[in-house]
Amino acid sequence: MRSRLLAIPLALACVLTLAASASASVSWIVHGRGFGHGVGMSAYGAYGYAKHGKSYRFILGHYYTGTTIGTTDNARIVRVLLGIAPGDVEFSGATSACHTRLDPQRSYEAHRVGNGVRLRSSSGKPLAKCGPTLRAAGAGKITIAGYGTYRGALETVPTESASGPLNVVNALALEQYVKGVMPNEVPPSWPIEELKAQSVAVRSIAITGDVGGNGFDLYNDTRSQVYKGLESEYQQTNEAVDSTKGQVVVYKGQVAQTFYSACSGGHTESVGNVFGTAIPYLVGVPDPYDYYCPLHTWTLKFSGPEISSRLSGYLDGKLRKVIVTKRGVSPRIIEAKLVGTGGTTTVSGSELSVALGGYDTWMSFEKLVG
Repeated sequence: MRSRLLAIPLALACVLTLAASASASVSWIVHGRGFGHGVGMSAYGAYGYAKHGKSYRFILGHYYTGTTIGTTDNARIVRVLLGIAPGDVEFSGATSACHTRLDPQRSYEAHRVGNGVRLRSSSGKPLAKCGPTLRAAGAGKITIAGYGTYRGALETVPTESASGPLNVVNALALEQYVKGVMPNEVPPSWPIEELKAQSVAVRSIAITGDVGGNGFDLYNDTRSQVYKGLESEYQQTNEAVDSTKGQVVVYKGQVAQTFYSACSGGHTESVGNVFGTAIPYLVGVPDPYDYYCPLHTWTLKFSGPEISSRLSGYLDGKLRKVIVTKRGVSPRIIEAKLVGTGGTTTVSGSELSVALGGYDTWMSFEKLVG
C-alpha cells in the first residue's frame, strides 16, 4: 500500500478559481465538497480544531483512529529526488566529495561516465572517480545550480538510461527534511497546534513513504510531500518541528501512514474506498471545522455538449443521466453509471472527478432542462 501522492499545496487552495462553463446556457450543475483524496487528516479541519483550543495530540488522535504518539531515531537520513539532470550537475558550498577536499567558495560538477560519476572542476578538469554515486557535503548546506540551497548533502546517481542523465538527490537528516516540507504544505501563520500536528504527520510520512527509487526514498512533490529545501523554511514552522522533535504517529508499535489532504468537505473517507486497501486507523470521521476551507463546498457548471465532451472517454453517446451506485462513508463517489444516448457505462469516482475537473470525488449532479 503506497503512502505517496498525499500532500496537497494548501496555499494554492486559497486562490483556486472554480471552473465554470463558457456557455450562458447551463444544463448540468455539479455540487461538490472537499479538496484532495479526503483520507486521514484534513489540514483545514485541523486548523479549525486548533483555533478552538484543541492540542496537536487531540487532532492527530481524531484523524488517525486508535493511534498514539511515539518517537523515532532523529539521526535517520532521508534521500529526496530533486530532479533528473540531462547533463552535468554543478554545485558549490561543498568541503569534500569522493574522498577529495574541496573549496566551499568554488563550484564543481558531477559528470557521468558510463554507470559511474566523476568529480570535475567547473572548467571540466577531472578531479576524482566517485564510483556509482558522487556525494558532496559541506558545513551543513550545499547549493545546487538550477535547484537551490539545501541542508545536508548532494548525491548524484546515474539513471538506468544507458548514458547522460543523473538523479539529483538531497540526502539529509529527517528533522531537516520536515522543516523543508512544512511551509509548502500549510501556511506558517496557522495556529501552532495545527503546525505541530502537521509536523508529526509529515515526519511519519517521510518514514513510511519510501518509493524505492534509484538512489532516493522520496519525491519532492505531491507524489510524496512538497519539499523545497532551506530557502522555503519559516521560523514558525521550524519551531513546530523542533517542539515535536522525533515524534511520529504510531499504531500497534509501527509508524502509521499519516495520509492527509487539504480539506474533507465535512467528513473524511476510509482509505479502502479511495486506495483499495483498508487500514484500521484510516477510517472516515466527522470533520466539523472543515468549513474554514475555501473549497469546503464548490460548484461546477456545464452545458450539455460540454459535459458530454469531457466524459467522452467513458460515455457512450451524449449524457442523459448520472447514477451513483456506490458511495463511501463521507459520502464520496466510488462508482457511478453514465447513461448515454448509446448505452450505459461504468466509471469510478476518481475517473469522473478528473474528467470534469473536480476538486474531490464528493459530488452530486443536477440536470437542468429548458
